[in-house]
Amino acid sequence: MTTKTRYYNATGREFLSKARTYLAEGDLLQASAKGWGAAAQMVKGVAEAGGWPHNGHHELWRAVNLIVDQTGDREIRIAFAAAAALHTNFYEGWLPRETVEDYLAQVDGLVSKLEGLTS
Repeated sequence: MTTKTRYYNATGREFLSKARTYLAEGDLLQASAKGWGAAAQMVKGVAEAGGWPHNGHHELWRAVNLIVDQTGDREIRIAFAAAAALHTNFYEGWLPRETVEDYLAQVDGLVSKLEGLTS
């Protein structure tokens, strides 16, 4: 595992932890931002390990699709879509708490799955 991959994994885990803290405090905007950040960092970790580009949303989605192609796990794409909705929610603030909770649960599973692909 490269130093950058370790960095992305550690940052992804840290962001997920912060998302849970913000959610517990009722700060849905920050919980959403950190949830997205956790997912994005973990995808970047897998992309880095695979030698794939991972700068920008388009390349992250391409990496997600490559991961799904390689693993056959379509839930990864669904979980990343939930993370993308959290990203939008940071700017728009329209998701109710229950939805943010559900989407963060999706991100939690995604983080675990992606971390397993780089270790």
